[in-house]
Parts: sequence; structure tokens; C-alpha cells
Amino acid sequence: MLSSAAIDTIGLNTMEGMLDWLLATLALPKVGLSAIFMISLVSATLLPLGSEPAVFAYIKLKPDMFWQVLAVATLGNTLGGMINWWMGYGAKLALLRYRRHRHAHGHRHAQPADRPPRPGKPSLNARYVHWMRRRGAPLLLLSWLPVIGDPLCALAGWLRIPPWPSACYMAVGKFLRYLTITSALLWVPDDFWRGLGQWF
Repeated sequence: MLSSAAIDTIGLNTMEGMLDWLLATLALPKVGLSAIFMISLVSATLLPLGSEPAVFAYIKLKPDMFWQVLAVATLGNTLGGMINWWMGYGAKLALLRYRRHRHAHGHRHAQPADRPPRPGKPSLNARYVHWMRRRGAPLLLLSWLPVIGDPLCALAGWLRIPPWPSACYMAVGKFLRYLTITSALLWVPDDFWRGLGQWF
């Protein structure tokens, strides 16, 4: 029987091995656009990974592939955003099923009439939900933003904002982000990047 510390060590070694394999598999010069697609998809989920350095590095290696790289990165990042959308949608359905099940089996929550409503502003979460409902799919133009972009996609699914408009607005926002950031980075002289590389 393995101890808990041994199981943790095996799990950590397995995770490190999988991460090493993933990074080797997605090595840019070897794999190309499929690496850009996978990195962009994974970075749009709730995992903390940025795809902009990979997109910029690939375009630096192959400048003639500029538009293809942006298209593939946008597609991957939009699909990752839609994974978040479906996670939010699925979480809402699971919660509704759970409530129906509890209600059907006689479990009742305290009724709102049992306790008087608290005065003051609505909670922060309630304000975000109201704001998202009012704005709808166009708000997903901001899905590229760090920290709030991924939860915004999940919230859109939770609120059941239609998937096709959601995907379209996500794609436009993400494409404009890649275009702006990559174009800005390409204006930086190569000497700066070489100098920066000497620090590492």
C-alpha cells in the first residue's frame, strides 16, 4: 500500500511528465500551425496560459504566414471561449436539475418570506448578471481581456445567451486583440528582442 506522500509524488511526476510532453509536442518550428491552434485553445480556457508570445514567435519565424497564424489563433481561442460557454451552460443545467430533484423529494429551502429582504445595493454578482443580461452577446467582444474574459464566456453560457452570436462576438474581439498586439510587437526593433534574450 502506497503512502499518501508517495501518491502525491507520483501524481506530481506524472503532471510534470505530461507538461514536458505537451511542450515538446507543441514546439513551434516542428509542428507549426497546429501548435498555435492548441496553445490558443488552451489559453482561452480557465488555465493560466498566454498565447500571444507563441503567435508572435511564429510570425517572427515565418512573416509570410501572418494572416494564417492570426486566423488559426483566433479559431483556437474562440473554441476555447466556447468551451467556457458550454461549461457555464452545463453548470446552469446541472443546478436546475439539482433544484428540481430536491423539490421533487420534499427538500425545501427557506422561503424568501421567512426573512425580510436586506436593504441596500444588490450583491456584486447580481449586478454583473443583470449587466450581462442587458448587454447580451456584444459584451463578449471583451472576452479577450485578462482575468475577466474567461469567466465572462462562462457567464454567457450560464445566462444562456445564444451560442452563435456569442461565438461571433468572441471571434471578432479575439481577432482584433491578436492583430493589435502582434502588429505592435512587430514594430519593436529586432535589436530590442536580441538584447532582451541576453538576460535569459
